[in-house]
Amino acid sequence: MTEKRKTDIRSFFSAPKRQAKNTESTEGQGNQGQSGLESQESDCPETARVEEGSEPGRETEKAAQGDSIASTSTGDMSTVYSSDLSDCTKPYQPHPQCIEKQILTNKSLAFQEKWYQDFPWLHYSPSVRGVLCFYCSKGVSNQHPLGHRTDAAFISTGFRNWKKAIEKCTAHQTSQAHRHYVTVSAYQSNPISAQLSSAWGKQQEVARHCLKKIVSSVRHVARQGQSLRGHTDESGNLYQLLKLRAEEDDPVLLKWLTDRNIAYTSPKSQNEILKIMANTIIRGIASEIRSPALVQFSVVVDGTQDISGVEQESVCLRYVDHDLVPHEEFIGLYSLSETTGQGIAKMVTDVLLRLNLPMSALRGQSYDGASNMAGKYSGAQAIVKEQQPLALYVHCGAHCVSLIIQAGCSASPMIRDCLSWVHQLGILFSQSGKFKRMFENIVTSENVPITTLKPLCPTRWTVRNSAIIAVLGQYERVLGSLEEMAKSTSRTASTASGLFEHFSKGKTVLGLTLASAVVGELECLNISLQKKTQTVSGMQAAVDCVRSSLQGKRNDKSYLELYEKATALVNSTESVDSIETANVRRFAGKAVDHYRAEFFKVLDCVEVQFGDRFNQDSLKTLQNLESILLTGVLTDSIVEYPELHRGSLSVQLPLFRQKYPCSSSGEAAEVLRGMPVEVRGLFDQVEVLVRILMVVPVSSCEAERSFSALRRLKTWLRATMGQDRLNSLLVCNVHKDRLDSLNINKICQEFVGPSDTRKNTFGTFV
Repeated sequence: MTEKRKTDIRSFFSAPKRQAKNTESTEGQGNQGQSGLESQESDCPETARVEEGSEPGRETEKAAQGDSIASTSTGDMSTVYSSDLSDCTKPYQPHPQCIEKQILTNKSLAFQEKWYQDFPWLHYSPSVRGVLCFYCSKGVSNQHPLGHRTDAAFISTGFRNWKKAIEKCTAHQTSQAHRHYVTVSAYQSNPISAQLSSAWGKQQEVARHCLKKIVSSVRHVARQGQSLRGHTDESGNLYQLLKLRAEEDDPVLLKWLTDRNIAYTSPKSQNEILKIMANTIIRGIASEIRSPALVQFSVVVDGTQDISGVEQESVCLRYVDHDLVPHEEFIGLYSLSETTGQGIAKMVTDVLLRLNLPMSALRGQSYDGASNMAGKYSGAQAIVKEQQPLALYVHCGAHCVSLIIQAGCSASPMIRDCLSWVHQLGILFSQSGKFKRMFENIVTSENVPITTLKPLCPTRWTVRNSAIIAVLGQYERVLGSLEEMAKSTSRTASTASGLFEHFSKGKTVLGLTLASAVVGELECLNISLQKKTQTVSGMQAAVDCVRSSLQGKRNDKSYLELYEKATALVNSTESVDSIETANVRRFAGKAVDHYRAEFFKVLDCVEVQFGDRFNQDSLKTLQNLESILLTGVLTDSIVEYPELHRGSLSVQLPLFRQKYPCSSSGEAAEVLRGMPVEVRGLFDQVEVLVRILMVVPVSSCEAERSFSALRRLKTWLRATMGQDRLNSLLVCNVHKDRLDSLNINKICQEFVGPSDTRKNTFGTFV
């Protein structure tokens, strides 16, 4: 029985194995023992020094007392116990040479190192010059006394009778008091729940494994934009994905899903996990904005209605990173009770407050041209500008170009009508399967690739020219399909007949040719302005380029080239009247002169629109700042910006322009980006000026892109989705790269943290 108990206590305490120090001779043992004592590493504060006179090998009168020391009565433990174990975390077990020998009549006995292994609870105390029981002495000091059952030699006075060490240590190890103090120490060092059952830790490990599988599955479904739930919870994508993963290679997860009443896959748990992931992504974006020493950012807002008719305002932030690369990041959707300028401005202020972004660092704002956003007095931009005058408002450049296209095409009734017929043709192609089959059969019979006929979508800005080209490139096939459709008995036969009559006229071909010459270049400009990295100076350069190109077409030579191109297409297509024949009776002069005036109307209208749409006060302010950068002549524009120091800038600008001549702020940013750190530090004020020019947004296209994701997520089948779930899903779906880089363990720990029940179930994620 004694041997069995000794084995149990050894397994319960995994005492560290000691490394014995070998000596070649007995000479110099005293010095070696002292060295071992000094190098001994321990958590007990009392071992920082050894009292004078306690060197190894010293003969003392106390060591000669023998068994009488071990049999001393316990007495009052509160008075005889030394409190030198209060800060110890493990027994102090120095080299045996550091422990005093027991001097007998004819011999001396020394402490044996193997006793540390047989009795791992032994603790040497220099203050009593003997060994104690680490757990019993510490238990008595923590006010857990057992009265007469305790052994004073191992509690307070110290045991030094090496002759009977094995006998006395074995007896103490099997005593009721020792077992009691060992149990108390175990309860204090580990949670009680873990001591009650050795399987509890394994249960928590299984629970953590399953929760990580659930969180990773939620992340996958959200990334792909799929619905997590179905008609029932078991038919949803999330549950089916977990079931598939479990059946493939994870029986532990399968048992978790089937046996537990709470599997943490409920809609409430899904929403909580999605919100944690979305908040983590948004916090990361806000942290990137605040990371530079000089914080500057702009806000982009646009609104739309979702499938259920709820007004959703998309908020994006633009900032410039350390490498002078602009970024535009989607932050989230906000549902407003009223979409007035005051309501939108209040929402912007609330977003910045939640993200801990100072209003003083706001340098730009971009909206569309709606009155509630762009209003001069009560619009959101005006209200925000009252709080921060340096938040320059820029009317979205892509919106401006789209409005220019609409105004220009409406200036000529002929071109307006031609585009309307193209739109109706696209609708007929998309809604009538019979007409689509007829058109496809005609194209297939000629062994040429088919180009889809598209309507002119009012919300997609870059499809007009492609729709025009699709008709002009397949004009003869379009006429053949319309003629065949007009002869059918379908309900859309009358529509096809009317379109066939319009497309059979030569002026329709001319109108589409003239429209394509204008719309094509404007749509190229629109595409350029939709880029995230586009800057105000780049926008101005692109606008000037397209503007001058269109004005270059306002001459007889350019017009006649387009007229001849349309005439050639009319002559090569059967069933189309010539342009001259169609108008000779109507006009006194030639048709070529009449349509020249129509074409020039469009160009003149576009020129006027360019002047109106891009003649904004904020753009003038930015042009003045860029002029300072390029010319080096300082003006009063820099006084308004507290981050610009006139004295330093007046010194740095001439040096920068002399060494690195640039023609735009984009080139200046490229030069600064390629500089060594030491050289770049010479032009810190030049860099601040470049950042101001780059941080102001050009368009609100990033918010428009989030609307595309909104329509993919909130469909007719998911129209009842709550705002919190929708917003979290949208953030995760838009920021796919950031979602992939999330740490699953941190997400799980944040999910478990607020609940004591979850902590008890899952433990801690490392």
